[in-house]
Amino acid sequence: MTNQTKHGLIIKAQSGFFWVETGEGVIVCQLRGKLKQGRAKGDIAALGDSVEITILDDGSGVIETVRERKNAIVRLDPRPQGEYQQVLLANPDQAVFVFACANPTPRLKMLDRFLVIAEKQRISVVIVANKVDLVDEPKTIFGLYEALGYRVMYTSTKNGAGVNELKSQLQGKLSALVGPSGVGKSSLLNTIQPGLGLAVNEISSAMNKGRHTTVIRQMFALEGGGYVADTPGWKSLALWDTEPEEMDAYFPELRDLVAYCQFSDCTHQHEPGCAVLAALKDGKIHKERYDSYVRLRSGNE
Repeated sequence: MTNQTKHGLIIKAQSGFFWVETGEGVIVCQLRGKLKQGRAKGDIAALGDSVEITILDDGSGVIETVRERKNAIVRLDPRPQGEYQQVLLANPDQAVFVFACANPTPRLKMLDRFLVIAEKQRISVVIVANKVDLVDEPKTIFGLYEALGYRVMYTSTKNGAGVNELKSQLQGKLSALVGPSGVGKSSLLNTIQPGLGLAVNEISSAMNKGRHTTVIRQMFALEGGGYVADTPGWKSLALWDTEPEEMDAYFPELRDLVAYCQFSDCTHQHEPGCAVLAALKDGKIHKERYDSYVRLRSGNE
């Protein structure tokens, strides 16, 4: 029997094994030995990677090549032998940041940090303001992000608000789902597709049990196309390769002002002739967003 070669997508990864969806079924694969030669600086294959595999006689597979990634959500894993880049998700089409309007109180500093990471890694963003049924005016909390050009969806599983809009936004895309616990991610997913939130929750619970638990990364197929992957590792994503002076580039409301500052090395905190401080004084920049900028620039994450 001749070994077949197929193209596929890694939909699950665990302990050196990769589940590859070929369109004709899922094949459990390992990396070809030649791919592992030399010391890798990061994950050679990861969830979301597009790969070429050879199917062996016993029905298992070998990953021959990993196609170049268009982008990736990367975490630095400091190891004794040097820095190693862990890929939480390769080739995401978008990051979906879910925060509650209340219960729990929205942690907007965390959202700002997530947005900076997405800007840096060039990942499209959707902000989901969930539990809108608990507040009178959700736009007073999240409206400032719409003004910055981010897409914000206002949702509730109690009254069904925005659920169909979110379902449509996820369709046909590979989405990284991100957000603190208690914001209603599972309920939203279950409303979009029965059982989906439960399945995602089981995986993220296993991942959060401890550092020594076997890490399973998995994404889940959506009816009608697309995948969703819960990526809880965002909480520990450090802005490890970000220089303080480049931080303003990741704040949409600041990046165009920088050119008008009197000094080219302006920190936008105390210098005379600073366009950012002038805009802050005039109310053109939100004080909370400016505070987030200062915190992140100084490394006080």
